Amino acid sequence: MKTRDYSSRAADSAIDSSEIDMMTLKTERLILREWNEADREPFARMNADARVMEYLGERMSRERSDEVADRIEAHFRAHGFGLCAAELAEGGEFIGFIGLAVPTFEAAFTPCVEIGWRLAAEYWGAGLATEGGREIVRYAFEELGLPELVSLTAIRNERSRQVMTKLGMTHDAAENFDHPRVPVGDPLRRHVLYRLRREKWVNSAAP
Repeated sequence: MKTRDYSSRAADSAIDSSEIDMMTLKTERLILREWNEADREPFARMNADARVMEYLGERMSRERSDEVADRIEAHFRAHGFGLCAAELAEGGEFIGFIGLAVPTFEAAFTPCVEIGWRLAAEYWGAGLATEGGREIVRYAFEELGLPELVSLTAIRNERSRQVMTKLGMTHDAAENFDHPRVPVGDPLRRHVLYRLRREKWVNSAAP
């Protein structure tokens, strides 16, 4: 693995995927990896679940869910990292994704690299998003050399905001924004932005 130190302002163009190994990470309970065809059916079930999609928009058809999976796989090819398929280390069940993404919309904080997650509802409340997220943060800062990560969600999504806080991310209400991909008038349009700088993470991890 070659560690590179590049600005998040140029993250959408500075990453050469040929210099980055296939992404597979492990935690005590999870394997975070690139996607395969078998992931698509359980992913579609997740995306058709109203609980999972409460703060993400309308429930998805299988066709729409597959389009999202296509984009995730294309992101890995373009950048060498992405939103990893998350499977249980014991049993191997696909439970969702946890990983990194370069947003394709324009906002005051872009270009940047975002950490995000989406898990099937039956796996909520067990700390898995936080566990996987901590490994993704380590990977982003130690192996990719990213200077900063951001995370964003609908302002009312307290569950995801709690995970962001547990990862050490901080929120400034002055950076709340209207998501350009969410229609005007939609109650999910207003979003929060959380940030984590590598220097803060290094200092917090120091003995």
